[in-house]
Amino acid sequence: MTDSRPVEAPPSASPADRVFCPDSTGRGLLEAAVRAVHGRGCRDLDRIPLLGRRPGLRARERTPALLRDAYVEATPVDELFRLDAGAVAAWIAGRYPARSYTGVLLGSPHGAAAHLAAALDVPWLPSGFTVSVPWPGGRVGDWAGALDWGAFVAERFLAGNPDVTVRQVHDPLQRGGLCGSTLTLQVRWRRLPAAYREFLTTRMAPGGVALTLRDLRTWPVHEVAPGHSFQLGSPVSGLPAGDYTVDALRFRRLLAGLGESRWATPPDAVPAGHAELAVEPGFDEDLRRCGTPSHGVLYSSPSVLSAFTADLHRQWLRDEGPAADRCVVETGPLLDPWHVLTAGLVPYWCESAALRGVDAAEWWLAGSEAFDAVTVLPQPPGVQSEAYATAPRWRALAAFARTRPHVDTLAMTRYPLLPLPAARATSALALMEPADPVPPPRMPVAGFLAALRSSGPGAGLVVA
Repeated sequence: MTDSRPVEAPPSASPADRVFCPDSTGRGLLEAAVRAVHGRGCRDLDRIPLLGRRPGLRARERTPALLRDAYVEATPVDELFRLDAGAVAAWIAGRYPARSYTGVLLGSPHGAAAHLAAALDVPWLPSGFTVSVPWPGGRVGDWAGALDWGAFVAERFLAGNPDVTVRQVHDPLQRGGLCGSTLTLQVRWRRLPAAYREFLTTRMAPGGVALTLRDLRTWPVHEVAPGHSFQLGSPVSGLPAGDYTVDALRFRRLLAGLGESRWATPPDAVPAGHAELAVEPGFDEDLRRCGTPSHGVLYSSPSVLSAFTADLHRQWLRDEGPAADRCVVETGPLLDPWHVLTAGLVPYWCESAALRGVDAAEWWLAGSEAFDAVTVLPQPPGVQSEAYATAPRWRALAAFARTRPHVDTLAMTRYPLLPLPAARATSALALMEPADPVPPPRMPVAGFLAALRSSGPGAGLVVA
């Protein structure tokens, strides 16, 4: 018989380590970027995401078991109230080797950040972090109750952390039933945290450059109180904001699949604002004042930056000598930038399993010179929904290969309900490494900036 007791939260090396949600994409990208700068892959990132656990239980038993697990592993609110957000920044900066760097990437979470960190041999410092906290007595359909509990939690947290904002996101499409037992809070620094400023002033080589990646997507945002805002749904999910209502058939089906029958109609007059992965304006302004030469890369769709980064890698690899004829399509935190670098692969990153993101990857492959091999790593979203790509759509991406199409078998056997740990990407990509790998080349920062200025605007990026 499968044990259905809740998993006890493992001991944490530091409060910051425990607070930064391990299931969030931002945390996954940070772990991958840190390992790449240390010159190693993600084989040790074997933590199974919450939605991927307890596969042996029947649905009526598994759902409440996962809710209990999520509740136990979330950051207790009293611990959050004691947290200094600046300590999280110090923990992040301290993860990187204590040496000088020719550059640093900052800003919104995007797979390009992790891959560019690996290729340029520079750190990535996110402009925010995700926190999950318990929600006593919650349920998936009670988003108004989630807002009320979030208002209490955010007010107490912000009282001790005036230098951050809190964006609360309630999205059953991304988190399934877990958003009925926990709240998701995206904490964003209003200005450059002290640890980041010190990093830039003490660990940058002469002529070093800071580059901020900024997600410009918008979404209906309810301003609850100074510093606290609420978002129903997310552009990451692939559904338009107007479909988060029972009037939309596919959303109604999603709720039914989660065993939920109630969902209050969202108000119509909610103004649009930058979505949860944006960078606070003061963060950029403070960066410019710190004295390090800086540039901004702004994108209105993650696929634009993914395509630019993949094309850049292909050209760079060709300039270095290899054929650059092998591509890997990754999803969310299912990636390993170091193995991509050592194997000489061209990486294209899908933010999630959202159908619109897979469509964009298909258009990019169709418009690119054909690759001999295309390996696809689809991260199962953990939720059944028509907004997510089907298994045949992922196989269609691999079919663009001239000779060696491959979709990860384990991912397909667990798709769409059982997400995988990042270590699965390492296992899949290790098969593509040369027998005697040599230290990979590193992309010069000056060459990257030149390519960004010359090709970025034409690719749909705004370079400032």
